[in-house]
Amino acid sequence: MTFEDVRRVAMSLPRTELHVIRGRVKFRIKQIVYVAMSADETTMGFAFPKEERAALVAAEPEKFFLPRPSDMRFNWVEARLAALDLDEMTELVTEAWRMCVPKRVAAEHLGF
Repeated sequence: MTFEDVRRVAMSLPRTELHVIRGRVKFRIKQIVYVAMSADETTMGFAFPKEERAALVAAEPEKFFLPRPSDMRFNWVEARLAALDLDEMTELVTEAWRMCVPKRVAAEHLGF
């Protein structure tokens, strides 16, 4: 996966805005960031339920890792882009987006 793959998926989701903050690309809904790229574009941080992230990281430590200690208070986890395939990356980005938009917007876009 590349940054362009992530950008294509994220920008296809309603209400998404791309911002560059301190040299890092972030995708957000209003002020809520749901995906952030590392400066070297090799890793992607994304919104993910706190209560489920330890299990995700434990199940696939070659793909996923915990955020830095200062970000542990957020619903956030990190992934190595090279370890993801298109379907998995699309699902992660879409679910992160879904955590940040109103339920009605997600339902309309996803056909629920």
